[in-house]
Amino acid sequence: MSSPLNSLPDGVETVILPRAHDVGGFEVHRALPAQQRQMVGPFIFFDQMGPGEFLAGKGLDVRPHPHIGLATVTYLFDGEIMHRDSLGSVQAIRPGDVNWMTAGSGIAHSERTDQTLRTHNNRLFGIQSWVALPKPQEETAPAFVHHPAATLPAVEKAGLRLRLIAGTGWGLTAPVAVSSPLFYADAMLTPGATLPMPDEHEERGAYLLQGSIEIAGTTFDPGRMLLFRAGDHPVLRSGPEGARLLLLGGAAMDGPRFIFWNFVSSSHDRIEQAKADWKSGRFGKVAGDELEFIPLPEARVRAGSG
Repeated sequence: MSSPLNSLPDGVETVILPRAHDVGGFEVHRALPAQQRQMVGPFIFFDQMGPGEFLAGKGLDVRPHPHIGLATVTYLFDGEIMHRDSLGSVQAIRPGDVNWMTAGSGIAHSERTDQTLRTHNNRLFGIQSWVALPKPQEETAPAFVHHPAATLPAVEKAGLRLRLIAGTGWGLTAPVAVSSPLFYADAMLTPGATLPMPDEHEERGAYLLQGSIEIAGTTFDPGRMLLFRAGDHPVLRSGPEGARLLLLGGAAMDGPRFIFWNFVSSSHDRIEQAKADWKSGRFGKVAGDELEFIPLPEARVRAGSG
């Protein structure tokens, strides 16, 4: 049984329980942003998609929508998503690959299950996260890169298999170009195996997908994001069924961010401009997916608390 949240072990600063949302006809569980914390390093959004299954004829349908001021990172464990964007990119993402889309000054994209996969039942399980861009790079030109699983560095030893998705950690450096110091990794542990968190990063978190982990005598169950105190040296030990985790963090961001819908910025006025641009059709069209779009929701901009 997991420890009560009011009796955390030394080194664990906060435990976040994700909230359920619907995205494109599929339930996701959102760990960031949270009431307790807006960002972990530059990570400002963290959604677990699935695991779930679409029946034949159905699939993920996230219609074209815009972003500014961030980079999106899609990473799958099961299934496949077809990415299209206003740069003309068309890319299938499969388990272990990385799609890194830098929105910068503005980009639109869609994420769908390809029609060829809708002839039969298909599963989907993965993580989408957003990385906030530093203030000097918020208006950088949009870009898209894809890194197949085989190009990502990995280590395997003593019951641990770890793939570095982005950034630096555990003596590894990923090929993905990043805008600020960070780490993002996928780790699988056999029963009783241990994993230290990287010491070189200021803010650090771990999201438990499967199994259980123990830290300083306290056990944690799946579906929780653990945030660790700066300067401590936590070691994670997997439970009797092993564990799979996403590890993330980096340097503290240069101030809080305003968030509205899919827009992230250090400037409230910039978000208002992005809202007007989407309503007026000033974002580029998504190549091959021009017939639909997600309308701008009518709500207030939410200011981050840091």
